[in-house]
Amino acid sequence: MPATRQLPTPEAEGLLALTREIAAKELAPRAADAERTGTFPREVFTTLGRAGLLTLPYPEEFGGGDQPYEIYLQVLEEIGAAWASVGVGVSVHALSCFPLFAYGTAEQRAQWLPDLLSGERLGAYCLSEAHAGSDPAAMRTRAVRDGDSYVLNGAKAWTTHGGKADFYTVMARTSDDGSRGISCFHVPAGTPGLEFDRPEDKMGLMGSTTATVRFVDARVPAGNLVGREGEGLSIALAGLDAGRLGIAAVATGLAQGALDTAVAYAKEREAFGRAIIEHQGLAFVLADMAAAIESARATYLSAARLKDAGRPYGREASIAKLVATDNAMKVTTDAVQVLGGAGYTRDFPVERFMREAKVMQIFEGTNQIQRLVISRHLAR
Repeated sequence: MPATRQLPTPEAEGLLALTREIAAKELAPRAADAERTGTFPREVFTTLGRAGLLTLPYPEEFGGGDQPYEIYLQVLEEIGAAWASVGVGVSVHALSCFPLFAYGTAEQRAQWLPDLLSGERLGAYCLSEAHAGSDPAAMRTRAVRDGDSYVLNGAKAWTTHGGKADFYTVMARTSDDGSRGISCFHVPAGTPGLEFDRPEDKMGLMGSTTATVRFVDARVPAGNLVGREGEGLSIALAGLDAGRLGIAAVATGLAQGALDTAVAYAKEREAFGRAIIEHQGLAFVLADMAAAIESARATYLSAARLKDAGRPYGREASIAKLVATDNAMKVTTDAVQVLGGAGYTRDFPVERFMREAKVMQIFEGTNQIQRLVISRHLAR
């Protein structure tokens, strides 16, 4: 864990202490086996929800923690350091709650948000399609109004918690008016016509189920439309800025876990009569790893403070996601190198950390898309 954290209140310090306790007792001891077997730890999200850690940035009136993003992201980093799959899951759940909170009616919020924010119901976010990842405006999944319902048909790829979630926040096309023809829907699990492909056999994050979600004449009430018709893409993009900060925090935690493992090993392993951490060549590698992690943490916290102040932060969120995930890939790769041959075996977790870091450069907008977003801001 980082040597120091600058926290604004005693309450925030208590939240971080609680998170570390749960991470040490409930997450870290189970992570390796669950990742090896591809076991989805649904009950862990209930534990986090009941501890008040699942949706900290939402208001207390709906069951949230009413915490600033600056605190929520540091909690998320601690979770990610113990078990990246769970950290990603918490971030995705928070993202799946966002449209309902920010654009839902008072009746929708009162009906659904308390269960969503308590951890009793776990969410999934359905935006990407096989042909529409970086370009969500090209989506083909359709929602056609039929009386007092919408009928959904299509498929959503790469859905975190696909087949495991209790509800799905779904972006679907309601007209052919390009980016203005997409709408947002709240789709409960168990809806007839909601189907799931076999989970993806991934390189890493095996404890996080990822699957294609299919809609085959899936009928949802018209009252499950979130926001107005045609507002879906703007809702999705608004949520993605916050989601990118979530992934930046998880990636920073993953990198911190890799550094902690590498330092502990370097203190114990001896070569040429002394601990390898005392050899300058390796000590400098560890120093660079620490610098990369601190820069990632500072970058995502800077963006979070802008968000908390109500100021624009989209550019800064993209920078944070880019820096934190690229740094996590470098740090975890170096951690394998520090452990040498041992790092290439599954006796130590660093090979898993390296595999988990890779996808963080890809989801929530590839890092090439982040560079596109940043450059467009510069052009303005």
